[in-house]
Amino acid sequence: MGYRLVADLAMVAHFGFLVFVALGGFVALWRRWVLWPHVVAVVWGVSTVLLSWPCPLTSVENWGRERSGGARLSGTGFIDHYIEGMIYPEEHTRLLHALVLLVVIVSWVAVARRWAPGRPTRRSVTARRDLRRSAGGGGSAP
Repeated sequence: MGYRLVADLAMVAHFGFLVFVALGGFVALWRRWVLWPHVVAVVWGVSTVLLSWPCPLTSVENWGRERSGGARLSGTGFIDHYIEGMIYPEEHTRLLHALVLLVVIVSWVAVARRWAPGRPTRRSVTARRDLRRSAGGGGSAP
């Protein structure tokens, strides 16, 4: 049972990683520190697709499956086994890759605009307003 749990946890982690690759940039709109782990995840994800690098999570899942008496993942790995043909038809793989890359680029543009140097943050705007109020300058004008 322990090996099957390892395989299942690897599968869940893999799904989580794919969601993070696609949408992690949007999380960075609220938590700036998330951007750099997201960049690393995107580079890794793109590399595994373009260069056919083996994914360590696939290796862990296959290890757990074999030790528990199960079969290895079919195809070349996680995406072939769980996603292609199940969530979208295999002939649309390139289109899906392009759409995910577009989502990543849109999120990074949004992050760049949100965290651009010199752009006032909510905290700095609030601090300036509070300073004007305490100085008797009112607070209605920006």
